[in-house]
Amino acid sequence: MKFAFIIMGDFDSCQDTAQIHNGNACIVGVNSLEEACLAAKKLWQNGVGCIELCGAFGPEGARAVIQATQNQIPVGYITHLPEQDALYKRAFSSH
Repeated sequence: MKFAFIIMGDFDSCQDTAQIHNGNACIVGVNSLEEACLAAKKLWQNGVGCIELCGAFGPEGARAVIQATQNQIPVGYITHLPEQDALYKRAFSSH
């Protein structure tokens, strides 16, 4: 099965992609939820069978990607344990 991981940040999905394991696993950088939905739909249409999203998507972003892929493949998103909230806030805050 092909697998994809989508991350959100200062990325361009046309340029910010990488593949490993003979193309069976890939990572795609996107800069918005809209770009993520387009990328997810394209990945699904190209045979990706599972998509994982970075935590920036949250449950609503995951639902949007599920809708973009017509709920035909598993879509998850990364979370962290509450005891690390302060570390995440510090790591992802604007400097």
